[in-house]
Amino acid sequence: MNDTTSFGFQEVPADAKASLVRRVFDSVADRYDVMNDLMSVGIHRVWKSALIGDVAPHAGEIALDVAGGTGDVARALVAAAPGCRALVCDINAAMVARGRDRLLDDGVLPGLAVSGVDFVVGDAEALPLPDRSVDIYTIAFGLRNVTRIDVALAEARRVLKPGGRFFCLEFSHVVLPGLDRLYDLYSFNLLPALGQAVTGDRDAYVYLVESIRRFPAQPDLAERMRAAGLDRPRWRNLSGGIAALHAAWRL
Repeated sequence: MNDTTSFGFQEVPADAKASLVRRVFDSVADRYDVMNDLMSVGIHRVWKSALIGDVAPHAGEIALDVAGGTGDVARALVAAAPGCRALVCDINAAMVARGRDRLLDDGVLPGLAVSGVDFVVGDAEALPLPDRSVDIYTIAFGLRNVTRIDVALAEARRVLKPGGRFFCLEFSHVVLPGLDRLYDLYSFNLLPALGQAVTGDRDAYVYLVESIRRFPAQPDLAERMRAAGLDRPRWRNLSGGIAALHAAWRL
């Protein structure tokens, strides 16, 4: 039997999902940051601020931000702790190029030694880093896009040093009664239309809705983190569970 996975409310060969996801983000890379603000009414910035606060980076630490897109989380980590360094790893070359361009637009040369931030194209399921090489692993709104979540979690553990910290910020499952119905109305009706208006790509945001709905619920993800060898998994809900912030340790 062929291995399949979901993509945009349809089943596709598992080995095709990465290229399909890459195509989605190629199509929206230039408008990605604007769209994030519009579709979350700016709340994604509050969620990411909560992530940075929980990470609490320190000078001298190396952070890996996987599926880091244009680098907003990595830059916030470095700003929160001067002397901390952050590497953005994203499978999408167009997003990585956009992130580098943003640094240059700000008059900063990309590079860990220069800006504290650098970028690399790489897959969350096969990270281009040595074992036990980073102190912090973050992934914000990216884990749901990988084909094999359990493989990506195992890779996170592999690259973390003993005592390293894992953080995943992701859209999750609403826990407030009544909010779930409003969220469905927004997700299935307004969000794809907004995506079409801003990026010209309705299908990309149909996929976004599907990827959120199929993502594991909070307790299920915590158990999968534990199974991957990440110790003491925990989470806290943000905005009634529209997003959740998961954390764990690598012993």
